[in-house]
This record gives sequence, structure tokens and C-alpha cells, in this order.
Amino acid sequence: MRDIWSFLLQTMTASGVAVLLLLLKAVFRDKLPPRWQFAAWGVLALFLLLPAGWNGRYILVNWPFYVELFRSALTGEYGALAYVAAPIPLPPQSAPRAAADWLFLLYTAGAAALLLRYLISYVRLRLALRGGRPVEDGRVRRAAEEYGLPACPVMEVDGLPSAFICGVFKPVLALPAGAATDEKVILHELLHLKYRDAAWGLVICFFRCLHWCNPLLWYCANRAGNDLESLCDQRVLERLEGEDRRDYGRILLEMADEKYARAPGTSSMANGGKNIRRRIEAIARFKKYPAGMGLVSVCVLLVLAALLAAGTQAGVDNLLHWVYTAPSELAYARTVPCTTYAGAFDAYAKAAMTCNRSYRAMCAPLSEQNALADPNYAWHSGTGGLLGRVNPGDGYRIYNLTRLEEDVYEGILMLKLGRPPKGEEWDSTESSQWMAVQPLRAEKEGRRWVVIPQGEFQAVQGEFTVYGNRALPTVTYEAQWDDFTLQLRYQTASYVNSYEESGSFFSTRTFRSIPQPGGEFDSEYHEEVVVFHTGDPAERNRYTYMSAYCTAIRYDRPRRGPAGGTEVPEAVKNPNADNPINTSYHSSDHSLGGNRSLEDRDWEEGIYLAGGGGSGDLDLDLADAYLASFYVSGPDRTKEAELTLLPTERGLF
Repeated sequence: MRDIWSFLLQTMTASGVAVLLLLLKAVFRDKLPPRWQFAAWGVLALFLLLPAGWNGRYILVNWPFYVELFRSALTGEYGALAYVAAPIPLPPQSAPRAAADWLFLLYTAGAAALLLRYLISYVRLRLALRGGRPVEDGRVRRAAEEYGLPACPVMEVDGLPSAFICGVFKPVLALPAGAATDEKVILHELLHLKYRDAAWGLVICFFRCLHWCNPLLWYCANRAGNDLESLCDQRVLERLEGEDRRDYGRILLEMADEKYARAPGTSSMANGGKNIRRRIEAIARFKKYPAGMGLVSVCVLLVLAALLAAGTQAGVDNLLHWVYTAPSELAYARTVPCTTYAGAFDAYAKAAMTCNRSYRAMCAPLSEQNALADPNYAWHSGTGGLLGRVNPGDGYRIYNLTRLEEDVYEGILMLKLGRPPKGEEWDSTESSQWMAVQPLRAEKEGRRWVVIPQGEFQAVQGEFTVYGNRALPTVTYEAQWDDFTLQLRYQTASYVNSYEESGSFFSTRTFRSIPQPGGEFDSEYHEEVVVFHTGDPAERNRYTYMSAYCTAIRYDRPRRGPAGGTEVPEAVKNPNADNPINTSYHSSDHSLGGNRSLEDRDWEEGIYLAGGGGSGDLDLDLADAYLASFYVSGPDRTKEAELTLLPTERGLF
């Protein structure tokens, strides 16, 4: 916790778990044995130790939304997000500037002061015990031997109201000097010693300090301490019979008026009049629970802990139910993290398609959130009016998705326009579609993926597909040899599948323009081989046949050789050598090629030899190069070469 908002998120999350536990303990008050009544607090301890939202989910209630809404209303600040890095206060990253910074400083000082107070009280108690008298008490030895319990050094100290165990690693049993201590009290304290209950007391004190300003958690700490004593009572009563049990209750009743000022690291039979009265009520209904109740209790706690740990993730569907106001809608949108880069691209694309401000807030960097909260700010103003012509039912594509480095991806967003841009018309001779395109980058910001535009929207005329799209740049590999340029073009298109089938007899397919922040991409790819002649045009008529076959290679993933080493694959030879000309070849391992007769071919556009594609998971590790076997012949000449095609364009603006 580095600020007051992350503390608020942590303590509110723990409070929700505490309320649930208190309700369940009330329901199962007479059903669960004291052992499991106390063990139930372990569920709360678990969520006090885990950072709130540690798995990207909230517990019971969408606490992040309410924290963000409160922050926005109080400070007018939108460019931040409550994030709990650790369940304890951490040093602030800068000097206090705002009121919230001073509040966090006050909280940290309060936690430190309470810790110091507990530490001083423990040190003073240990010093007081040093002034006591070591004794060999036969009652302690007899109780330990009779009940098979561990023993520890015994000190008699003047002025003590009752006996207690002090210390975790070097425990001491402190007895009041000049007073006879009942053996049942000694049994109680030796049971504390056996089960190291003083350590549990330290844990409870630690959580008191961390959440000193939360009265609900202080109440839970008191209840946990009382349940710990009730558990020890249960263990004592299980070892006593008949009249001894009634005497034990009488001893407790006599302690009801004793002052309760227990120091951390100690365990005492006396824990305040109100708590003792509750313990006496528990003794009155004492029974030895059947063995099967232990298994039932374990199952109840495990199911409860698992359900709480799984939590719930803020959903986009809930966002649609909020009445639009800048504070509520944008606060909720910020709590719906895009957990994948595909989900971030999807949220941005659908925000652009629908001009939805809250969708943009889901994937916008925190530095842009304040601007988005301004109702007069049009985040899509750089589109030149293109987005008003987008047809949301046609979906989108992320063209040529590329991984630049770990957690950084780039691609070109393609949106199909339902009508041409202003001043333009459909031109079927060029292409059949107008598109709005924009280069984008997705990167990690803390726990969420965000999208950052790398340029403005622009209109291009081309194909809203991956197959042979000439309007956009392509990933290109080239090799030049003699008078020829061998070129391989590679294109991809990715999208999160948002299409739904409806209808039974006549099925219709519709695009659902609601973001999927955890979505994964479906992808298509296309690659083709084209050869250009760069020499004297008069020489072209002397060639009648051409073939080229290419194989993708990745130097960091070479094939394994027969002797256990590695080898770079050889270029594919013509698999259609015995077949008629004008055939092509393509495989899923990015090997492709073909042969063509050159009669009546248009050399100016290049000689298209082969192409192919596929769909499925996209391999973002592009080939380092392509090996190619190239062959061209005519009546009076033949040329053949082995070439390496190297990348020349990466397929982005």
C-alpha cells in the first residue's frame, strides 16, 4: 500500500470478508466446535495478507469501483488506479503534496505508533518478569506429566492479577506471588504453551496495527482473541470430568472483574469481563463434538476460502447498466482491466466503432483518463469524420500484428466504411472498399493492457481482407539476382471473434460490439511470391518459363540435425517438376512456390508464382529470412540460383 486509496481498497476488501464471516459464525454458532470457530478467522487472515485484487479480481463487492468513484468525487482525479502491491504500508514514492498524501502519512504514523506501543508494553513486561523469582512449582510439573503437556520456566511476580504465558521462542509461565494458583488455571496456561497461542496473539496484534482505523476489523480481532480463549477452554474441559468442569467455570466467573490489559506475545486466562461471560455461556453448552464435525468444518472453510479467493472480475456487461455520468461510468470502466493485448486492441476497436467513451477508458493509459472525463473532450476528434461513416456490423481487423518486444505489440486497425469519405466515390477499378485505418500500439501498464495510437485515422481504398491487400504495407522479403528481384509478401489480419449466430431455420450472423477485455485473437495470414524483371524490357521475350520455391527459416529455432546438432533447412526444390506448368505449392510451415509459363504475362505488375494462407493461432515470431530456389529458362538460355530473401519492410506505417 503506497497511498490512502490502496489502503482503503485493502481494508474495504477485508471488511467485506469480515462481514461474511461474522454472518456465517452467527449461523453456525452452535454447529461448529470452538476449534473451527477460531480456524474460521484464518480465512480473514488470508485476505488480510493477500493484496486486494491480487488475481485481478474483487471479493464479494466491486470495491475498486467504489474506491475510484470516491476518489473521483473527492479529488476530481481520474488519472490513477488504486493498486495494492503489498498488504502493508510501503514508503511513498514522492513527498506528500495533496491532502490524500498527508492522510496516508497519518495512517502510516498511526500504525507505527501502535506497533511501538505494543512493543514497549512487551519489553516492560519482560523486564518485570526479570525481577520475579524463579520457582520449582510441583503443580506445574504434575499437570505437565498428568496431561502430557510441555513445561517451561516458572516465575513468581508481585502484583500480577492472574497467571499467563509470556513469549513465543523462550516462553515463561508467570504466576502471581503470594497467591495460590488453581491447577486448572495452570492446565489452561500449559495448553496455551503447547499450541503456541501467544504467537496467534502476535498475529492478531499485527493486524490491529495495520488496520487501526477500521473499527470492524478491531471488533473481529477481539472476537478472534475470545475464540482463541474459548478454544483453550474447550481443550481444558475435554481433559476434566464432572465437578472439575463446574469448578473451572467458577474460576472464570471470579476473573470477570479483573483488569484486561494483555501485552502482545502473552496468553492469559483472563480476557475481560464481557468476553469471560461469553466463555461461561459456551461452557454451559459444552459438549464433545462428534469426530465427523471436524471434516464438515474443514470442508466449509475450504469452500469458503476457495470461493473468496476466486473472486469476481468486473464485467463489461455491467458497465452497460450504469447511467452515464463521467464519474460513475469512467470509474467503472477503469476497474475493467484488459488482461490480454488482444482484449486491449478489441476494446479500442469497438470504442472507435461505437464512439463509446467508456470503452476507450478501459484500454486508455492512466495519463489520458482525466481528458476522457471531460464531457467536452472528443477523444476521436482526429478521425476527420471517418468514424461517423463506420458500419459497426462489419467488425474490425488488426492488420499485420507484430511483437516489437516483450509486452509491446503493434498493428494497424482496419474499419470498413459504410460510405466513402467526403468528396470521394466508390471506384471499383481500384478496389471494392473504403477503410479507416490507424496504426496502434498495445503495451502493459501495471496489471492492465493499454492501447496508444501511433497516428491519426486515414482513409484508404483497398480490400477489407488479408488476401492480396495492396492498400496497406506488407511484411516483405527480397533478394536480387542478375536482372531479377524475387519478392515474398506476408500479411496477417487478427480479431477477437465477436460474431453470434441467431435463428434456427434461417441463421443470421451478427457482430456484437461489446469489448472482450480478456479475449484472444483469431488470425488469418496470406503470403505470396512475385518476381520482377529489372533489366532491359527487350530481354523479357527470351524467357518462357519461371519457377521459385521458398522456405521460411528462423535462426533461433533451427531444425535438429541427425547427429544431435542443428542445421538450417535447405530451400524447397520444385515439387511440381514432373507436373504441368502453372502449378503452385503452399504448406503450413511457410514453404511455398510455383511455376509459370511466361507467354502473354504482364511483366510490369510482376510475375505471380504462388500464394496461400491459413487461419488459427498467429505465429508472431516472423521468419528471419526465406531460402529460395529460383529457375528461369527460354529457348536459348537457362538461369538458376539459390537465394536468401531478407526482410525489407515490416508491414507497418
